[in-house]
Amino acid sequence: MQDKIQNLISSALKNLEIEEVDFVVEHPEDFKNGDYSTNIAMVCAKKIKTNPKDLAEKIANEIGKNLTKEVEKVEAVGGFINFYLSQEFFKHSVEDILNKKDFAENKLHTAKNIMIEYTDPNPFKPFHIGHLMTNAIGESIARILENSGAKVSRANYQGDVGLHVAKAVYGLLKNKKLQDDSVATSLQAENIGKAYAMGSEAYTENKHEIDEINKKVYSRSDDEINKIYDWGLKVTMNAFEDIYDMLGTQFDFYFLESLMAPIGEKIVRENLGKIFEESDDAIVFKAEKYDPKLHTRVFITSQGLPTYETKELGLAKEKFKTKPDTNLSIVVTANEQADYMKVVAKALSLIHPEYENKMKHITHGMMRFAEGKMSSRKGNVITGEVLINDTKNLVNEKMKDKNFGYDENTEIVSKVAVAAIKYSILKQSTGGDIMYDFEKSISFEGDSGPYLQYSYARASSVLEKAQKENILPDPHVSLPEVTEVEKLLYRFPEVVRRAAEEYEPHYIANYLIELARSFNSFYGNNIIVSKDDKTSSYKVALTYAFSFVMKKGLHLLGIDAPVRM
Repeated sequence: MQDKIQNLISSALKNLEIEEVDFVVEHPEDFKNGDYSTNIAMVCAKKIKTNPKDLAEKIANEIGKNLTKEVEKVEAVGGFINFYLSQEFFKHSVEDILNKKDFAENKLHTAKNIMIEYTDPNPFKPFHIGHLMTNAIGESIARILENSGAKVSRANYQGDVGLHVAKAVYGLLKNKKLQDDSVATSLQAENIGKAYAMGSEAYTENKHEIDEINKKVYSRSDDEINKIYDWGLKVTMNAFEDIYDMLGTQFDFYFLESLMAPIGEKIVRENLGKIFEESDDAIVFKAEKYDPKLHTRVFITSQGLPTYETKELGLAKEKFKTKPDTNLSIVVTANEQADYMKVVAKALSLIHPEYENKMKHITHGMMRFAEGKMSSRKGNVITGEVLINDTKNLVNEKMKDKNFGYDENTEIVSKVAVAAIKYSILKQSTGGDIMYDFEKSISFEGDSGPYLQYSYARASSVLEKAQKENILPDPHVSLPEVTEVEKLLYRFPEVVRRAAEEYEPHYIANYLIELARSFNSFYGNNIIVSKDDKTSSYKVALTYAFSFVMKKGLHLLGIDAPVRM
């Protein structure tokens, strides 16, 4: 519809012999100002030096001569022109939602092969909040890109070697009781986390011993350390899989740091003297030579060890080797990695110019807690898993009067908790910090993921009642007035496309909240299912359309939609 309105405006300008300029067609904040509005008169008036109000009326009158059946009226207000869509348009839009299986799909990324790397937790360390953030953002972007026609591969890069591993192994060596195979995987992983904390605390006084363990982990030269390492790697990787399953993510590729390091080191040494240079016995890349906004980074230390930058080089090359037909390689990380990733990207583009336009880095902020709380309700330092479990406990308290059966209750609690966390992350643009409020995040009324789920469940309940009453949806019956629900539903494809263009899920999250509020208001002010109401079949059709859009939108955010709550 937006394109049709732009064409109406362009035709009017041509008829008035006004040179076309760049202009905006957007939705006004207030429905009273129409369904679309344009600033064309303001832009043209400035260029041809005339009164924008008079020009807006002139253009509006010209557009009015060629109105389509979808546009009811055009109105000039000040220097703006507002478009009001017809009731016929809204009925057809509801019908499209009910009948088109591909509603809100677009072809923005058709035939593209895209690999997106996200989550990236390190074995032997807790799954922290940052991993939850990159998972929520990465999974949502992956789904949005798939909806735009792309073939998406999900990748996970994990630090299976390094000082953090040595610290955990040290803790496990000192406290053998932490290696307990008789307990659940989650508890085994928790014990490894305790071992890591023990090793981190002991590092200052036992640096030499832990550094030696680190060397033996790399060289695989000690049988006892190898055994502990293999056990710990398996436990933490399995524990991560349990979390991925809960979050609704399945990865296609796992890349391990231990395997990327030698690949990256080979790249650096092969390009020594060309792109990289020696400095104080280390090998560095002076990126500022190629871009004054960048800086020098060490790629191989004076001890001959590859840095994160070198491993990233190896990872990037390995990704394109694994999927040679990749058109775009996306990485989602925290903001603090932005600067060094720019340096890595510049180095890689000099070595492999063909990769330069095939890489994209998306960064996110930090999660903070209301009132500055950095620990959970139980007083623990918040890891990703603690945050999920604490949120689950709160949801469980909230739903204690619901009795759908133990299994269904447990499943719903898990889905609602994940929705609370994911929506809190996705409701604002990716680069900003998140303020997480436990109580607000699980609210069934307000700006929250559970509120969206509750709205969907409410619509599902209405539709179940309609089926029992044998009231079938009919989008051809008219209501006395167009509802706000209708005025929002047709916008969904536009919102989804914008999210795909900008790699920003928050457009969908914000839209869904507005849609849920409008439906709940409609629900509160109308009896939807009634055999005595001739318009009931249209209200049911509208409820179906709402439920389809809400479920699809939640899916694009990586959130499940329970039919009852």
